[in-house]
Amino acid sequence: MRIAANLSMLFTELPLAERIMAARVAGFDGVEIQFPYEMPAIRLKELLERAGLPLVLINLPAGDFMAGGAGLAAVPSRQADFDAALQEALSYAAMARPACVNVLPGRLAAGVSREQALDALAGNLRKSAEAFALLGIRVLCEAINPLDVPGFLINTPEHLQALLERVDHPNCQAQLDLYHMARQELDIVAGIRLLGERIGHVQFADCPGRGAPGTGAVAFEPLLEALRTVHYNGWMAAEYRPEGPDTTAGLAWLEEWRRH
Repeated sequence: MRIAANLSMLFTELPLAERIMAARVAGFDGVEIQFPYEMPAIRLKELLERAGLPLVLINLPAGDFMAGGAGLAAVPSRQADFDAALQEALSYAAMARPACVNVLPGRLAAGVSREQALDALAGNLRKSAEAFALLGIRVLCEAINPLDVPGFLINTPEHLQALLERVDHPNCQAQLDLYHMARQELDIVAGIRLLGERIGHVQFADCPGRGAPGTGAVAFEPLLEALRTVHYNGWMAAEYRPEGPDTTAGLAWLEEWRRH
């Protein structure tokens, strides 16, 4: 099992430039960063090479999404902004070389029907999948729970499955976040079986609380077994909120996971 640290949530007690080596020292196999664009791509590449860690995933720029807005990918009137974000991500990824790029669906925008939003999203995912295929980089799309993020367009494995069928491109797969499924009290094993080989990346946190494994009520072993059953051999990315100011103090779970 290859386990990555999400550096947008872990080791945040350190500057971003120091988090990569901290993840290596702690025993992680790779890193992901939600929006790394403030750091020049050449600088990120140098830091990754120094630590000897791969960059597993970054997000496509998402406009106003992190500030509570609808984002870009599913808003027809923001097509030009999405295209600019895609070009920015392509240029960055050509240097930083992430294995995957995640395109956030965003929230349903005011005045846009769900069908219109899904059409725009599917078109933008297809366009992104085609463009990143030339770099050998997989494009992902994820479901996020509507309790933490009201209005988010894609919430469940069923939503993801239908979206991927609409996109219909071999370079577009599902990013499955186990926390977001648990937060909705969904049958996660059933969701894993539904998506099967369409799963391109997995993130995790315990629930409730979005803490480290063992701090909540999620039974991870059946989920890991279900992933093995569908022949998932990709990354498992830790995207949780550490309990205290020192990320390394809460990593007792990491050695146990390695035994799997």
